[in-house]
Amino acid sequence: MRRFDMRLPAIVKLEGANEFHTETQNVSARGVFFYLDQTVSSGTKLEVTLTFPPHVTLTDAVRVRFLARVIRVEAPLPSARIGVAAMIEDYQFLRSASGSPDFLTALQNEWKNTH
Repeated sequence: MRRFDMRLPAIVKLEGANEFHTETQNVSARGVFFYLDQTVSSGTKLEVTLTFPPHVTLTDAVRVRFLARVIRVEAPLPSARIGVAAMIEDYQFLRSASGSPDFLTALQNEWKNTH
C-alpha cells in the first residue's frame, strides 16, 4: 500500500487511557504511523483523529477519525519516543459537508476498496 509522508496533527486515544497529541509521520489507505511518549502493546485498539489541512484537500480542512489496531511498535533508545504503526479498521469523516467533494470522494473510494 502506498504511504504518503504527511506530518499531520493527530489526537490518539488509547483503550482506557487519556488522549495524546502527536503528529503522523506517514499515512496510507490502510494505516498510519506516529510517535508516542508512552509505551503501547501490539494489538492495542486506539482511536486516531487527523485533520487534513486545506493545502491537502484544496478546500476546507477535513477531520477524519480512525478506529485502528497497533500492528507494530518500534522501541528506540530509552529517552526517545515510541514509533507506532496502526492498521485502520474503520473511519468516520467528522466534517465532510464543506470539504472538497473530489478529495473526499477519492479518499472514501480508496478506503472502501481496501477494507
